[in-house]
Order: sequence, then C-alpha cells, then structure tokens
Amino acid sequence: MRVLRYGMLALIFGVAGCETTQIVDNSPLPLEAPDSLFSVSLNGAIALSWTDNAYRSDPNRFAGYRVYSTSYDLNHGYCGTTWSVEGTTVAAEFLVGAVQNGVPHCYGVTALSVDGTESDWSPLRQDTPRPDARNVLVSAYQADSLRSGFRFWDDVNGDGRGQAGELGLIQNGNRTDIDFWIYRDPADSTLWIVPEFSGTSMRLYSASPVGDLTDIDIAPVGGYSRNMFQAVPGYGYVFQIVDGTTTLHYAALRVTHVGRDYLIFDWSVQTDLGNPELLRAGGVPTAVETGSVVGTGAK
Repeated sequence: MRVLRYGMLALIFGVAGCETTQIVDNSPLPLEAPDSLFSVSLNGAIALSWTDNAYRSDPNRFAGYRVYSTSYDLNHGYCGTTWSVEGTTVAAEFLVGAVQNGVPHCYGVTALSVDGTESDWSPLRQDTPRPDARNVLVSAYQADSLRSGFRFWDDVNGDGRGQAGELGLIQNGNRTDIDFWIYRDPADSTLWIVPEFSGTSMRLYSASPVGDLTDIDIAPVGGYSRNMFQAVPGYGYVFQIVDGTTTLHYAALRVTHVGRDYLIFDWSVQTDLGNPELLRAGGVPTAVETGSVVGTGAK
C-alpha cells in the first residue's frame, strides 16, 4: 500500500508540475503608419501632405498626426539623427514655416491614437525651400532699357543665403551679369527672353503650358542652350546658372502676360548649391508631387 500511495502522490505532483500560465497582452495596437508622404517647397516654408489611411483604417481610435523634422545631407542622401517635433494636426497636411531658404530638411509623420499609441513612421521625405515672387514686370529693351534685365540672385555678401535685396533684381539690360533681358522683335512685336550672363542657359520646361509656377518642379538634367526663347503666356522656362567652376544654381519662371512693351512673370530660384528642386509638390490641388523619398535606412 505504501508503494501505491507513493505512486499516486507522484502522479498528483506530476500533473501539477505540467500546469502553464498563459500571458495575454491586452495593450492596444498602434494605428497604421501613413503610406506615403509628399512635399511642396515654398518661399521659406515646406507644405507637407500624406495619405490619410491611418484615419480611414480606424476613425474611432484616431487622434491625429505628429510631424518630425531633421537636417538632410543632399550630397550623400542621408537624413540627420537628431529629430524635432514640428507639431501635430488632425488633417493629413501640415505647413512647416520659418524655414531658411536653400537649406534641405528631412521629414517624417506618425499617426497617434486616442489610447496613447504612436504608429511607425511614414516614408521619409526631403525638400528644400526657395525664394519666389509673383507678377514681376520687366520691360522690353526697346521700351525701357533700364528695366529690361533680370537677375534671379546676386549673392552680394557671399554668404550663400538669399536675402531680400539680392533676389529678383530688375536691372539695366545692358549689363553683362544679368541672367536675361527682354528683346522685342521689330517685325511682329513678339517678346523674347535672351540669356545674357555667360554662365546662364535656358530651356522650355515642357512643350505645353503649365498651370502655375508650382508645376515647375525638378530642373531637367539637360537640354539647356544659349538660344533666346519667345515669351508665351502660360509657358514655363528653366534656367541653369553656372557661376565659376563650382557654383551651379537653377531657376524658373512662368510667363503670365505678354504685351508690346513688357511682360509679367512669376519666378523661383534655388539658392542651395546644385539642388535642382525649384518647387516640388504633392497632395495639394494646385501642385504636383515633388521632393524625393529618402530610404528607410537613412533615418
């Protein structure tokens, strides 16, 4: 009997020793990360927009979006490692203001839920703000030679930053350091944009009109020439400006009006050395997608 009792006792302890405890994690799951991120470079600002899939996937848990920024190394294609919060928003768009023109930045967005969780990051995107101006009037040389020339940027103090007195300069058409001047054809009174500075060349942005200056995004790689181009309302023109052996900048204009004695145009210039971004946009009604996505490993 002792043997029997010992066997039963061992069986009881054996069964007890096989019991397991199952741990259930009831913490809420994060919302979906935004699928994509777009940008538009403005004068001293960057307009961001993204897909609203985090809200659409679970609107009852959705609380908003958080926008992050850091520096960006354009030469090597890497985002910085020190990120700052630009702000939060419930809309799938955000305007980053007070940004220095010509300085690239990297951006990312996360989704926030009402229970306090934060999603993974959206794809990272880099963009660079640049100066622009609207409705600039420049005369034909034959009508007013003193106001027939235009220079996008004259970095007078050599600091590499576009200041108000250095940008969008209407100048004497006889100068040789202006980017272009306006010529009136005596045969038919058409106006033509004539590259002047030896390092300035230009091309049509596209063979059809563009709806706005914001539609002129990345400067094309090639196709520039020293030829003059007829100024036609609605058309966009891109300039490649080489000053010396190492300084390369891009600029653009869109003609809005052509008269007999003058033309009116909108313009933009990228002050970041070698950066072809003139104005890239995405997710907004008046612009096309721009900037560029940064690899996930660059964060």
